Amino acid sequence: MDLTIRAGEFLTLLGPSGSGKTTFLMTLAGFLAPTHGRLEEDGIDITNRPADRRNFGMVFQGYALFPHFSVRDNVAFPLRVRKMKDDQITHRVGEILERVGLDRHADKKPQQLSGGQQQRVALARALVFEPGVLLLDEPFSALDKNLREGLQAEMKRIHLETGTTFVLVTHDQSEALSLSDRIAIFDHGRLMQVSDPRTIYTQPANRFVAEFLGRINLLPLTECRSIGNRIVGRLGESALSAPFAPTAIAAEDALLAVRPEHLHIGPPAGDENAVTGMIVDRSYNGPQVALQVALPTGQRIQLSIKDPSEASGSELGAQVTVSWPIARGFILSDERPTS
Repeated sequence: MDLTIRAGEFLTLLGPSGSGKTTFLMTLAGFLAPTHGRLEEDGIDITNRPADRRNFGMVFQGYALFPHFSVRDNVAFPLRVRKMKDDQITHRVGEILERVGLDRHADKKPQQLSGGQQQRVALARALVFEPGVLLLDEPFSALDKNLREGLQAEMKRIHLETGTTFVLVTHDQSEALSLSDRIAIFDHGRLMQVSDPRTIYTQPANRFVAEFLGRINLLPLTECRSIGNRIVGRLGESALSAPFAPTAIAAEDALLAVRPEHLHIGPPAGDENAVTGMIVDRSYNGPQVALQVALPTGQRIQLSIKDPSEASGSELGAQVTVSWPIARGFILSDERPTS
């Protein structure tokens, strides 16, 4: 792999278990040595530099707070190790505790705090010595959904205020999409794609990225050919189109990909694709209705209907037409990158 982390960015490492993202984070931190290759900081080789000399902050999944220390002393610990003067420690600790909203809890022990508050103590301790890079190993995994979302917003605010480079490991796709300047997708120790959240969601580099990041429909096309600025192919009796993608189409067969939220029930209007099928599953998910439609060719496609009125007539067993704008689909490569 070859990856440049930009100064001041929020980079998220995303991938399934065993994909290598935590190993990569531990290598950045200096806890693991790479088997080959180089790790450079501003062009200087730091591959063999010990972890304690890298000036990187670290927030562990389990927080790793000292239970017998107060919040204040936990946060002050990195500064005392660096032999900073007492008045400077007092000022810096007070400043960072106020920033993370814990100034009124400075004298409490970790066990007197909620999980979210403990997470903020760990974050304050990692930021108090002004590291060049902050490494975060799934810091929200032990928190419930509402608390996790609140702390994600806090994390984003702190990142903007400090300007520190953040590198986050997570399994949570929505977390990666909402927090990151860029996302790096890992699979089996290889880097699949690195890009901003919108690009990586709407223009995945290959099938693995498309299927891993959110739900997606993959329709196998045959007899593909390019006509103008489009790829045209067949799915059973239906002729379907997608915007032309010269890097992804290399044969007569291809995969047409389209996200569930871009499909709707009803005949095509204007420049749209359409297929027909039978509704075989329907579930209510609060802000949306999820439908599954079985096609005559054997494929099943998923729809996310946000307008309840649109889904009102979509009962199980109903024959429906499913349509989507041609511009919302894209042709995917089924191959992995070679480098």
